[in-house]
Amino acid sequence: MVPGMPRSDTPLPDGRAERPRMPLAVYVLGLSVFALGTSEFMISGLLQPLARDMDVSIPQAGLLVSAFAIGMVVGAPVLAGATLRLPQRTTLIALLAVFGLGQVAGAVAPSYGVLFASRVVSALACAGFWAVGAAVAVSLAPPGMKARAMSVMIGGLSIANVVGVPAGAVLGQHAGWRAAFWAVAAMSALALAGVLALVPRTQPPTGAERPRLRRELRIYRDGQVWLAIAITALNAAATFCLFSYLSPLLTDTAGLDESWVPTVLVLYGVGALIGTAVGGRVADAHLFGTMYTGLAATTAVLALLALTAHLPAAAVGLALCLGLTSFFTAPAINARMFDIAGAAPTLAGATNTSAFNIGNTLGPWVGGLVIGAGWGYKAVSWTSAALAVAAVGATAVASRWHRRTAASRVVAGSRPAPAVPAADTGTAAG
Repeated sequence: MVPGMPRSDTPLPDGRAERPRMPLAVYVLGLSVFALGTSEFMISGLLQPLARDMDVSIPQAGLLVSAFAIGMVVGAPVLAGATLRLPQRTTLIALLAVFGLGQVAGAVAPSYGVLFASRVVSALACAGFWAVGAAVAVSLAPPGMKARAMSVMIGGLSIANVVGVPAGAVLGQHAGWRAAFWAVAAMSALALAGVLALVPRTQPPTGAERPRLRRELRIYRDGQVWLAIAITALNAAATFCLFSYLSPLLTDTAGLDESWVPTVLVLYGVGALIGTAVGGRVADAHLFGTMYTGLAATTAVLALLALTAHLPAAAVGLALCLGLTSFFTAPAINARMFDIAGAAPTLAGATNTSAFNIGNTLGPWVGGLVIGAGWGYKAVSWTSAALAVAAVGATAVASRWHRRTAASRVVAGSRPAPAVPAADTGTAAG
């Protein structure tokens, strides 16, 4: 038996088969994502001390966030293609090592330029790990548990927002921003040890099943793939259009003291963690139903926030709800991409990673345009709601398309399409 793989053939006392368990290796991948996500988002809590120490402006320090996001968008498909024929475990180990070294380089960076370069390198490694790690998680998951495997990985990102990012901010305030980079480097080393111990060794297919980039790229000929990209990007844009400006909305519109902001961010992260866990449990059986429910609920939360943002209690409660609804949808959105591009799972993971970061970049940009036009923070919430409505519309189109092509929805590619459990073919009715 391969270490970390589940047993599903052990009978229970009443004669029923034991329910399959998620492999420990999938949770190790979630731990790795926790380290990656902490590094990606912790800069927002370190901007001021970092800017002072590096003698740069706040906007210049903020470019470190943009550098990471752009590195994720570009790096995911590029590294997925470049490592296609390498053993996946070897690729994960190499990328985690590079990411950890990138954190060390950031911690000892003597200048802003070196720090900027370390963020780009870290982002490229992070993007590649997300792409390959998602494919590994799905391949290790028992039948009918693909979405739940993705929820474990996304849960690592949620926990990073709940624990890692606030902890990085506190560490930066008391021990200097470089200490936060050292802490992430230590977490990366722990994740690397877990991958070495628990992720099984695999060899790339040979012969007719050998992966070929040209054939893998065929997934981009399928309009359903592009529609899935649009849904992922719109969901992320709807969330981060508002989330990026949540702090000034809380203080300027709701009238809360700045001391409330970390608490509300933690509440958002708690909601995201709950949403990921629940969404991962129901998405395998009700894929489109989960997408509809989550996106419609996100639209409602954003509209309510636009109407009641001047009420402090409403603003705080709805921030938690936004985390819950937006991340409730995430496992289903990710699983959908693996369903329609299952013949190229590494590129499927890479594509979804890029789509998420496109939304992560687009949303704040659109929100900034709204604020720059003088329409205020409530208008940002309305804009976010409009983006969520667009995601609902795209999901409706995807659902109808799926019903028409259910018999052949997996794109032909360089690897045999994985078996899809019957429960995972549900349409919008769930």
